[in-house]
Amino acid sequence: MEFTRITSINDPLFAQMHKLMQEIFPREEVLDFPLWAEPLEDPGIRVFVAVHEGQVVGATEYRYYEDWNVAMTDFTIIGREGLGIGSFLANHRKRDLQKLAAANGKELFGMFAEIYNPYLSQDHEFGGIKPMDPYVRREVLSHLGYQRLDFTYVHPSWQGDGEAVGGLDLCFMPGDESLGELPASLVADFLNRYYAVLPNKPQEWLAMVEKLTARKSIALLPL
Repeated sequence: MEFTRITSINDPLFAQMHKLMQEIFPREEVLDFPLWAEPLEDPGIRVFVAVHEGQVVGATEYRYYEDWNVAMTDFTIIGREGLGIGSFLANHRKRDLQKLAAANGKELFGMFAEIYNPYLSQDHEFGGIKPMDPYVRREVLSHLGYQRLDFTYVHPSWQGDGEAVGGLDLCFMPGDESLGELPASLVADFLNRYYAVLPNKPQEWLAMVEKLTARKSIALLPL
């Protein structure tokens, strides 16, 4: 299996990846094909696919923020069972992020991720791929070290329609396992920067961020 970076919508592998995203994720979570052109060319956004026998069978997108020394996992897709795609992607991503942090003279502080909460919503089938089942993914990510940030979370729809998307938790995987909380200012600043690309923010999201700015810290809880 190959871990291959995609930097252009003209890469044939991107067409395969985008089709896989449409099969796996809800419509509001998938950016339209042509709108990927600019993000893929952004050196700070890292999109990699797992290629098996010439076919894209998995993918991950993530980014590293040097000033905060934190990362964000945008998504991880496992498109086929029985190939060890999840561990393949996670291990390669971890090594890449460790290199980026080392080049910044640091050890990675941690990584954010939005994780579906099947106890809030069971509407998503994720293409019928069992490793993508929200219950399975949640337990796997818990084993990796992700913890839930203690607040009710929504995010703006990637369709740009100003709708709020719920049914997820914002989580964090700390580099130091003993870490029990994050500064609320870090979480608020991260969300403001991460979603700056979407100008049409729902009122629920704006209110959520405003509440975060009024807090000093946010506890990390088990998934």
